[in-house]
Amino acid sequence: MATDDFASLFESTPGASRQRQTAHVTAGQRIEGTVLGISAGLVSVDIGGSADATIELIEFDQKVVKVGDRIVATVAEARWEGSRLTLSLGRGGGAVSADVLRLASESGTPVTGTVSAVVKGGFSVDIAGVRAFCPISQIDLTYVTTPEVYVGQTLDFRVVEFKEGGRNVVVSRRKLLDEQRKADRVALAQNLHPGSVVTGTVQSLNKHGIIVDIGGLDGFIHVSELSRSRVSGPEDVAQIGETVTAQVLSVEQGERGLSVRLSLKALAPAATPPAGPPPDQVVAAEVVRHVGNGLIVATAHGEGLVPTRELALPPGADHRRTYPVGRKLDVVLVHRDASSGRLRFSVDRVEDVVERNNFRDFGQQAQKAGSLGSLGELMAAKFGGIAQQAAAAPRAAAPLAAAPLAAPPLAAAPAAQTPHAPAKATPQAGGAPGAIKQPPHGVTRRR
Repeated sequence: MATDDFASLFESTPGASRQRQTAHVTAGQRIEGTVLGISAGLVSVDIGGSADATIELIEFDQKVVKVGDRIVATVAEARWEGSRLTLSLGRGGGAVSADVLRLASESGTPVTGTVSAVVKGGFSVDIAGVRAFCPISQIDLTYVTTPEVYVGQTLDFRVVEFKEGGRNVVVSRRKLLDEQRKADRVALAQNLHPGSVVTGTVQSLNKHGIIVDIGGLDGFIHVSELSRSRVSGPEDVAQIGETVTAQVLSVEQGERGLSVRLSLKALAPAATPPAGPPPDQVVAAEVVRHVGNGLIVATAHGEGLVPTRELALPPGADHRRTYPVGRKLDVVLVHRDASSGRLRFSVDRVEDVVERNNFRDFGQQAQKAGSLGSLGELMAAKFGGIAQQAAAAPRAAAPLAAAPLAAPPLAAAPAAQTPHAPAKATPQAGGAPGAIKQPPHGVTRRR
C-alpha cells in the first residue's frame, strides 16, 4: 500500500477526524465563518472543519441573517461533532463563570450583561450572576447626562480587567461600539457614492451647517444645502437627535479620513419660481440682509436683489447704514430671470413709475369723458370736483353783472315828483347855499 493511500485511510478513521476537528479551534477563540443554513432555531456555520458549527438564531436578536452571510463569532464549546459558537458569552441565558470571564478577557470575546444599578462613577452590571463594573464614560460613545435610562437594559460588553479570580471585573461597552463603528464605516464607504441617498441622525449644529451620523461616518450639510428657501440658521431645519434623509454630494479621502458632503435641498421638491409683480407696480418691501453689491429685500412676490446703483445713494454713502435690516421701503421690478426666477428691484425708479402711472390714469379718464374739455373739467375729474366748483363760480356771477343794464325804465320816476316833495338842496362848491345842482341835459339822475 502506498504511503499516500495509508495517510488517506488514517484520516478517514473517526478518531483522526475527531482530532482534526478539535485541533484547530479552542474555546474562546474568535473565528469567521459562512452561514450555510437556518433550521430549528439554529444557524449552521462553515468554519473550515469537517463538521459545521452551530449558533442559536436568538443570538442575532433583530439582526437579519441569511445563507451566505459572513459572521464573526466566538467558540463557546469546541466539540468534534460540531463546535458551538456564540456572538457574546452569556447571551441567551448561557452560564458564565469566572473562568469564562477570564477567557473572554484574554481573547476579547464580548459578554452579555444587564445593567442592574447606577453606582458611584458608573454602573453595576450583572453577567449571568457575576457582578461587574462599567465606568460611566464607557457605557456609550457620547457624554451621558441621564445614566438612569440604561438601568434594566441588556447590552454587550468587552472585559477590560479581570482580577482577584473574578471578584474585580471591569467591562466596557464603548470599545465594542468603536469597533462596530469602524466596521460600519468601512462597509459604508465601499457603497457610498455621489447621488446616493442616506439616512442619519443629527449630531450637532453650528453656524456653518449640520453634522449627521450616517452609520459610522459623519456627514456635513452646509447651511446653503439645508433648504431651497432662505433660512436664518440650521436650527430652523433640524434639531439634535432628529433623523434626516439626505443626498450625497461628494465623498473625498483626506488627511483626517473620509469627508462626506450631504444635501437636504437636493431631495426637496423644486419650487415654482415666483412670477414677480408687474413692472409698473410699486411694491412694499423690507430689507432682510446685506450683500456686497446691494440689498436683499423681501416682498409679497418673493425675495430679490436691489443693486447698489438702484438705491439712489449719494456718492460715498454706505448702503448698509442707509438701509439697515428691517427698514421698510418701496421698490419696483426691474428684471426677472426666466430660468431661475430671481428678481431684481429698484428704489431709484419708483418716482418715475409713479409719474407714468399718474399720466396714464389722467389720459384714461379724459378718454372716458369723450373729449379733453376745459382745464377745469379735467382738474375736477382728477381732484374730486374741487376745481369744477371753482370753474362754475364765474358762470354764476355773469347774470349779476348784467343787472345794471335793466335800470333805464326806472329813470322816469324822478320826473313825476309832486310839489309836496321838493328836492333836497345839496351844497355845491362854488355855488350859492341851498342851490340844487341839476344834471346835464339828456342825462337822467339815478336813485
